[in-house]
Amino acid sequence: MGLLDDIAALAKLAAASIDDVGAAAGRATAKAAGVVVDDTAVTPQYLRSVAAKRELPIVWKIAKGSIRNKLLFILPAALLLSQFLPWLLPIILMIGGTYLAYEGAEKIWHKVSGHHDAVVPATEISPEAEKKMIAGAVRTDLILSAEIMVIALAEVAGEAFWSRLMILVVVAFVITVIVYGIVAAIVKMDDVGLRMAQYDSGFAKTFGRGLVKAMPRVLAVISVVGTIAMLWVGGHILLVNLGADGTGWIPAPYEWVHHLEVAIHDGAGALGGTLGWLFNTLCSAIVGLIVGAVVVAVLHLLPSRKKKEEESVSH
Repeated sequence: MGLLDDIAALAKLAAASIDDVGAAAGRATAKAAGVVVDDTAVTPQYLRSVAAKRELPIVWKIAKGSIRNKLLFILPAALLLSQFLPWLLPIILMIGGTYLAYEGAEKIWHKVSGHHDAVVPATEISPEAEKKMIAGAVRTDLILSAEIMVIALAEVAGEAFWSRLMILVVVAFVITVIVYGIVAAIVKMDDVGLRMAQYDSGFAKTFGRGLVKAMPRVLAVISVVGTIAMLWVGGHILLVNLGADGTGWIPAPYEWVHHLEVAIHDGAGALGGTLGWLFNTLCSAIVGLIVGAVVVAVLHLLPSRKKKEEESVSH
């Protein structure tokens, strides 16, 4: 009876711990909600030229890559660095933010320069092209997932090591299910519309045809939102971590942005929260665009100039 009593006490303690982990994971997930929106907006643009029958398998492969990013790379690195080298986290995040800003700026460069890639018919995408597309999506996810996991880690930094580990594992799975569940719904919406258009009901037919017609515009808007999101999140990572405790380079510019955001929030009445958030987002996007444009110039314009100089010398 004494043994059973001890087992019951341990079971109650374990149940309480699980409740605590669930509550903390919920708080951490909510804190990272802004980046989740960006992740959801960025991913569908990789599927624009994919045959319908390959959409869900590709989403599944990207989702598996995302959970692998979170559990095998980001989570161990974040926990170890936060435990032993906390000053290195901001620097690693800034490298990722710079890459994300470059991705967004490069898409804008391709658009304005006329060098954007031709749209490949869905039926002509080869297995090699599909693998390359998935790899690109997983690389972008790595940066966004790192931001999500670090935000979640900061929210539960006061917890014990094993509690932090369990909480972040829960956050990793919850975030991945949310993001790629929404992505799967978005990319299959036109197929749902086609199916509804075949129903006998007049309303179903009208609604289904409307879905089919609307989805190209929706995907085009999502592509634009995804590009803006890359600049926004990349710039936000740079703003927050530049001059953060431990780097000691310059005073953190985000303090100035945050100060003005609070002033707008407090002084604009009912719209203060929205206007303050828009100001913060605009500053982040501008920083992302500037940094991304510099990287694009270095990687594209300078090699092109060097090539022209070599051609002139050869002539």
